[in-house]
Amino acid sequence: MSCTVSGIGLAGFGTVGSGVWKILEEHGGLIESRSQGAAAMEIRKIAVRDLSKKRDGNAPTDLFTTNLMDVVDDPSIDIVVELIGGTDAAFELVAAALKAGKPVVTGNKALLAERGAELFSLSRENNAPIHFEAAVAGGIPIIKAVQESLMGNRIESIAGIINGTSNYILQRMTEAGLGYPEALKEAKELGYAEADETLDVNGWDAAHKAILLGSLAHGFLIDYKDVYVRGIEKVTPLDIKFASDLGYVVKLLSLVIARNDGGIEIRTQPSFLSKTHILASVHGVFNAVAVRGDHLGESLFYGRGAGQGPTASSVVSDLVEATRNSRSDRGFLPYREAGKLVAIDDTATSYYVRFSVTDRPGVIAEIATVLAKHQIGISGTHSPVDADHPDADFVEMVFLLHTCPFGKLKIALAEVENLDCLTDRPVVFRIETL
Repeated sequence: MSCTVSGIGLAGFGTVGSGVWKILEEHGGLIESRSQGAAAMEIRKIAVRDLSKKRDGNAPTDLFTTNLMDVVDDPSIDIVVELIGGTDAAFELVAAALKAGKPVVTGNKALLAERGAELFSLSRENNAPIHFEAAVAGGIPIIKAVQESLMGNRIESIAGIINGTSNYILQRMTEAGLGYPEALKEAKELGYAEADETLDVNGWDAAHKAILLGSLAHGFLIDYKDVYVRGIEKVTPLDIKFASDLGYVVKLLSLVIARNDGGIEIRTQPSFLSKTHILASVHGVFNAVAVRGDHLGESLFYGRGAGQGPTASSVVSDLVEATRNSRSDRGFLPYREAGKLVAIDDTATSYYVRFSVTDRPGVIAEIATVLAKHQIGISGTHSPVDADHPDADFVEMVFLLHTCPFGKLKIALAEVENLDCLTDRPVVFRIETL
């Protein structure tokens, strides 16, 4: 069977890059056979920062270069794979590849979420696609599902646990009663958290992925600066305990919700989720994305969201797509100019609010009076007896509040903070019903 072999230029040969090499070495023949020869490929150049660094994989040394642009300029290279991370050098590389008319495969969610408008414009101008399955949820084929399998549906909602590091930390805080610093330390020791864990725990790794999913589902590029993001750094064992007592778990949820008025809600934050919801059973470093379409109903995509094998598998999937359809399929391009992103203050859920208050009569009434003034209903209050500190002069009081706009809640809580009975700022979690 004769076929044309596509030349691949690989930028980055770390965990994922070496994984791509391994898969093509092990299954290249299988891929070629399954594709009837349409997806024959060969890695012809590998760009790295340091040639002396010891690397996994047995790639020949003569393939390596320290000049990043060699993977673009080499005429034998047809497709460029960007796996170096970051947004500066990666942008220059991807932009150069697109200007040269070469399809790009990338797993860089931050690059696409923050500079996607420029890159997708170049993609359109030069008829060169960008494929990015590996940018969201590791080995889970969620991009292709949203882009292709659900094309006949209006996507009503996407709810995801799409950062394994945060999910592991919250699980350990729930199951073992660890504080955040202890759970983070354990995650690092097990290799689940990077040396610099910032993007994982501050919510932005998940938010970048949610932005891409939102853009795919609704056809317009979402400006990351307009997206509401909160991380897990301030989640405490106390709030996790309250959540459990009330029938919830705390999860870092990324949500994309289509409203009936045409607006799109998008947010990432730790939230209360009913223990009975299927996403509540997603543990450890696994990811899951629940997608609801108007005709399909709800589907769940579950699997490993990171790691060499799963992420490299998604990169190879995109390489197959790029070699099969290097010009006829241009990857994702926005299909409408703009959409309406709903301001976070205009989004509404029910809420858990914890107040640290002085232990004296009338406190509940004082807080309830302010909430009533702003027409915010109370569905229940909760305050366990503290057996360890029975003589404490303050108590933790939880209010469960009816659904209201977040902006209204913020105004009411600002007034509550002025009450003499409060000893600290209120702690707020959304209660997501999904």
